[in-house]
Amino acid sequence: MSKTPPKLRSGWTTGACATAAAKAAVRVLLGAGFGLRVTITLPRGETPSFEIAGTASGQGWAEAAVVKDAGDDPDVTHLATIRTRVAKAPPGSGIRFRAGEGVGTVTKPGLPIPPGEPAINPVPRRMIEGVLSEAAAAHGSPADFVVTISVNNGAELAKQTWNPRLGIEGGLSILGTTGIVRPFSCSAWIASIHQGIDVARATGVDHVVGATGATSEATVRGLYDLPEVAYLDMGDFAGGLLKYLRRHPVPRLTIAGGIGKLTKLAQGAMDLHSGRSQVDFARLGELAARAGADAARVAAQVAGANTALEALQIAGPALAEAVAAEAAGVIGDVLRGAPIAVEIIVIDRQGAIQARRGFS
Repeated sequence: MSKTPPKLRSGWTTGACATAAAKAAVRVLLGAGFGLRVTITLPRGETPSFEIAGTASGQGWAEAAVVKDAGDDPDVTHLATIRTRVAKAPPGSGIRFRAGEGVGTVTKPGLPIPPGEPAINPVPRRMIEGVLSEAAAAHGSPADFVVTISVNNGAELAKQTWNPRLGIEGGLSILGTTGIVRPFSCSAWIASIHQGIDVARATGVDHVVGATGATSEATVRGLYDLPEVAYLDMGDFAGGLLKYLRRHPVPRLTIAGGIGKLTKLAQGAMDLHSGRSQVDFARLGELAARAGADAARVAAQVAGANTALEALQIAGPALAEAVAAEAAGVIGDVLRGAPIAVEIIVIDRQGAIQARRGFS
């Protein structure tokens, strides 16, 4: 008897946590005292409550900490401590943001925040500005503050993110558009792909690479001398890459991956994860039959294969070339005439090229 899988628990973005910490800190700063929990309003109206992990204060400043709970999502910042310090600023200066320890600084154009600014994205900034302005108004004070956000161990955690490629130096970004982390929504990864495209365009890069993994990316690096920002770390999210490029084109695109993932792309899948799409081996057998001699035998053997790699071993390089051609057709359909020349590279597990379909 099958059991209903447990419902996955949502969590909170770094931006939501930093906002809750800012609300707790400004209350201390303005003399309202320390509270064990604070409630904030998210962009879509939700009102979560956050436990305050600690506060500190000094002359003209106060800070509070929140431990991020990402729910059941495998988020790199799950259980990270987010600290927001709020300090009084000169009258009329408004609210300004600074990067504390573990929060990065933007160094390249193309991101939502200009170079030289702390990597605190627009929605978290607006959320924090909102709670600070509300608190200041309640106390009859001007909303003139310097806000410094820090993340414990953030510089190390950032190495597991896209930040180094995007030119965000020194730590993490404070992110979130809704304040909520949806388990396994992969929204952060897809958002990083989009930011990578934005940075590539803003820095004049005319050739980008969408690789399904480290091996395929290494293969492409051996072929081209491209800047780091050209490598978009597509992973399984072909749809997230292609649909964004359709609206924000780059002249040349190389798609590289193993035979398994590119077969799924050739069969129309936009999410190439093994748990969310599968190879249709009967269909792959038909493709193999069209690609080589002894059609009936090859089709039957490929249809019965356990993996796409086994199918490639059965049918030979002609199958990889046929997969590349089919993938190019699917990509062309998704791009819908966007001015992008596309190259397809199919590799084996060792990174050897099995098929390469030139730019078209």
